[in-house]
Amino acid sequence: MNSAQVQDMPQAQQPANHGQPRGKFILWTLIASVVAAFAAWLSAAFSLEVWVMFAGFIAWFTRPTSLKNSTAAMLCLWLGIAIGAMAHIVTGALVPSLGHMALPVVVFLAANVIVGLRSHGILGNMLAWFLGMVTYFAAELDLAAASFMHLAFATTIGGLAGYTCQALNRRFAE
Repeated sequence: MNSAQVQDMPQAQQPANHGQPRGKFILWTLIASVVAAFAAWLSAAFSLEVWVMFAGFIAWFTRPTSLKNSTAAMLCLWLGIAIGAMAHIVTGALVPSLGHMALPVVVFLAANVIVGLRSHGILGNMLAWFLGMVTYFAAELDLAAASFMHLAFATTIGGLAGYTCQALNRRFAE
């Protein structure tokens, strides 16, 4: 297919331009797939939920431009887990007095903190904060130090997988 034929095609049918030569694109894909598969195996080997590991993997790639940005994203993820736990506690404490309004009040306060930090260099990754909250609530773990260690360990595996994927791809596929 020549470039004139591609230009005449509707946008939705045009082949994707990935900005990489085909061989590098395939290598990048294979590296990411192998790293993700290994991280999933490692999580399962430690009896950790694979989806929690992927929360760390996702957080890492919310700002993949530098080690500093990606590390800050992981910090925001972990702080999001912590604010999710605090929101859970505060909601439970406010239910007797506010009833069904306890949850929206607490969500408003938590979102106020998170969104208010959006311009902060290190703590400004709203996506990672909310991903942390989702991780905490979806895990449905007890409020115990062991639960937080469980989430931290699983998401750290994901973050390390993100780092490994990024480092290998910069070395071999970019």
